[in-house]
This record gives sequence, C-alpha cells and structure tokens, in this order.
Amino acid sequence: MGNKNMSSETNVYQINKKNMKNIYEKLYNACNHASGVKKASKVKGMPFNPLLHDDVQRVAMAALLENRLYATCNYVTDVTPKCVIVTCTMKITDIDDPKNFIIVDGCTAMGGLDKYGTGQAMSYSRKYAFLNALNLKTGMDLEDGYNAKPFEEDSVEQSKEEPTYLDDEVNVEDIIKDISDTTTARQLSSVKDLVRDQVMYLKKNNPKAFEQVAKFTREHEVKLNNNQQ
Repeated sequence: MGNKNMSSETNVYQINKKNMKNIYEKLYNACNHASGVKKASKVKGMPFNPLLHDDVQRVAMAALLENRLYATCNYVTDVTPKCVIVTCTMKITDIDDPKNFIIVDGCTAMGGLDKYGTGQAMSYSRKYAFLNALNLKTGMDLEDGYNAKPFEEDSVEQSKEEPTYLDDEVNVEDIIKDISDTTTARQLSSVKDLVRDQVMYLKKNNPKAFEQVAKFTREHEVKLNNNQQ
C-alpha cells in the first residue's frame, strides 16, 4: 500500500511538472501582459515628466509575481574622483523551480559623491534593469529620448514641450534637476564642475541631450544672475 501511494504521488508530481511553464515562457507572459509605466507629473523647474523608480518597480514586480517569478539585485559600486558608478545585476528566479533563473546585467547608473549619490545610482540602475528585463512601455523612445506613440490615444497626455533626451550611460534627468536646485551662481558653478565629465560625454555621444542640458543651464544661469542684481 505504501509503495502504491508513493507511486500515485509521484505520478501527480510528474503530471504537474509536465504542464508547468518554463522560465522563458513565464517571462514572455510577464512581458506580454505588463502594463505600461506612465510618467509622473512635472516637478517645478524640470522641462519633462519624470519616470519614477517606484512606478517602474510596481508595474514590473506585479507582472513577474503574477507569473511566479521573483527578482533580486546585486550591485557593484565604483567610486571615481567625480562620481559614483553603480552596476546592477538582476536575477529573475522561477519560484516553482528555483534552480532556473535569468540574469539581466550591465545596467549602470551614476550618482554624485554626496551621501545620497550611491542610493540614487542604485535606484536608477535597478529601474533600468526592470525596464530592460520586461521591455516595459513608457510612452517615450529610450534610445534617443524622443516621445514615442502613447499606449492608447487618450492614455498619455500630449505635450507640446520639448521631450527630454535620455541617455543609457548618463542620468540627464538628474543633471537637470541638480542644476535646477541651485539658487546661487556659486552653487551652479559647483554643480557644473561635478557633472562636467558627464556633460562632456553627452557632447561626444548624445548631442541632443547635451544641447538640452546646455540650454537649460544657460537659461537657469541668466535667471540666477537677474535675481541677484
């Protein structure tokens, strides 16, 4: 009797395992059914609608968990004289068969040398990993920063303002925010020194993003000078 019951249990397990989706099928389903991530409302001083980390993670994790997948991250931090560089490696594990997993690597972000820099870079690199893993729709073209077609005709507010030109290596949003937060010419000069290498990278590799940062900096500098007269 004992052997018969064991055989029955084994057969049920084998049937269930046979009908179980593999990890690639699960990730395909997660990508296919994940909702788009809508950009948040504009922050004062920014000429763009930011794509918030929490919104990206919420949409991504909902799709992954629905398909019995779980994501964890490991980070490698490199501190340079000008900034902190964090690289995120995401591991997506099959909950039903934990020996199976998919690695999403090479997601890098930069942060300042202040006490917030490492945490900011970790958040950005994790956001990029989620976006890459699930090919999440964001209402923008991540390759050149142009506005892409919205998910639906009435789902994304149409804006006549110039889009933010994003870059895979440099956080353009962070640079503009740091510049916008300055209230004196001295503060602006310090921020310009801090982001100089990143801006020069944009000048060589992403002219549209560079020109947008340069234009915003010039306009903000004029505003500060006028306020201090």
